[in-house]
Amino acid sequence: MELKDFFKNNNKAAVAFSGGIDSSFLLYEAKKYGADITAYFVNSAFQPEFELNNALDFSRKYNIPLKIVDFDVLSCNDVIQNNCERCYYCKKRIFSLIKSATEKDGYTLLIDGTNASDKETDRPGMAALKELGVVSPLKECGITKEEILLRSKEEDIICNNLFSYSCLATRIPFGEHITKEKLEITEKAEKYLYTLGFRDFRVRTVNSNAKIQLKASQFELILKKRYDVLNYLRQFYPSVCLDLEERK
Repeated sequence: MELKDFFKNNNKAAVAFSGGIDSSFLLYEAKKYGADITAYFVNSAFQPEFELNNALDFSRKYNIPLKIVDFDVLSCNDVIQNNCERCYYCKKRIFSLIKSATEKDGYTLLIDGTNASDKETDRPGMAALKELGVVSPLKECGITKEEILLRSKEEDIICNNLFSYSCLATRIPFGEHITKEKLEITEKAEKYLYTLGFRDFRVRTVNSNAKIQLKASQFELILKKRYDVLNYLRQFYPSVCLDLEERK
């Protein structure tokens, strides 16, 4: 099945929108094929500020209605306890909020940007989507991450985040309590590295210290910017290290 066929058969849908490339591509295609759509962005402490800005910019650029749903994730004990089921609990709450908002707005179909490259074994939150009846057109149509990137460039889709970006909570090891302070430190650290030219990277917390994970192509840059990175990150972390394994 092609996306145009999906939207021909489902011409009215609410879209769970993260501001990232997958859901941006999905929204663009839905708009292109004439579907009646509204985007719903969930704003919480787990999302960095740039994701909200991306969502706002994208929706304005393509004239797509956007609704912001606030979520106090730090009040959810089953999430901030941060066990291996954290993603499931978080997704269940997020999509329940979105679904409630979309139903009030008259939408009976909620879709998201899960694609054919996403594996359920790697993404426990996908179980929550199934339970709530969320449909994933990109996955159903067999569209992979690679194809999304290729088609986005071919169609000149304006998206500020052309790489995968998981929520800030993923930087904190399982079993370690998630707090507002830890999330804010992570966001500041990654925002700073972004200003230095780094892309598709992570600053993870390991025993309160920072571990930077990069693509191999950016190892040379981290050496050039070594002192800048150290001086900034040492405001928040006792020590800073570089993972010599390339980030996949």
